[in-house]
Amino acid sequence: MKIILVGYGAMGQRVAALSKERGYKIEAVMVPEGEETPYLTVHSFKEFPEADVVIDFSHPNLTLEMLETEEMTLPLIIATTGEKEKIIEKAKRKAEKQPVFFSPNMSYGVHVMTKLVALATELLDDYDIELLEKHHNQKVDAPSGTLNLLLDTIKEVPNRRDAKAVYNRHEKLEKRKENQIGVSSVRAGTIVGEHDVFFAALDEEITISHRAQSKDIFANGALQVAPKLLDKEPGFYTFDNL
Repeated sequence: MKIILVGYGAMGQRVAALSKERGYKIEAVMVPEGEETPYLTVHSFKEFPEADVVIDFSHPNLTLEMLETEEMTLPLIIATTGEKEKIIEKAKRKAEKQPVFFSPNMSYGVHVMTKLVALATELLDDYDIELLEKHHNQKVDAPSGTLNLLLDTIKEVPNRRDAKAVYNRHEKLEKRKENQIGVSSVRAGTIVGEHDVFFAALDEEITISHRAQSKDIFANGALQVAPKLLDKEPGFYTFDNL
């Protein structure tokens, strides 16, 4: 399988390394002007070598540029965090002509976590809910794309559709309201990624957690999706329908 990478940060480098182990070839890497990589480096989505699939762990600006380029007609795997609404809107439009897979977290374990959280939210109707995520000190966006995914999952459950996310409790000193969901972020050290959903009621608490022990779980997730996407008809795909 021939792959074009979009972005060559920490995740792009892990995809490249694990691709080699699987016998896949990195055909080219798309990065902004001024950046170079050990592979054939391109700076335009209008000019790229023949390949089977694109894997994008880049910045929303690059992702949106790719989705707006008509010449980019390959199957796309998008794992970019940030600008989620814009990316999904343009990805669905792109998916009318080619297969496009999107997930803000490429871990299948996180996908399963969303299912557990949805079930718990439905059953624990009168419990308070709080969300906490932890990442390394170089991560720019907060809260993480994964935490936003978990928040969206909760708010899709009928009994929580009116819930309001509260991000900075220190800014307004008041008691917690029934329809609030607290959202907290930690940026420290080299934490790969930790996500907790707390359900708390009188004298008891239930926690659903996911701990990423290396970035490889995300790179491997993309590489597991890639061969499945090659045989798909045009459409917008997630872990739910792939």
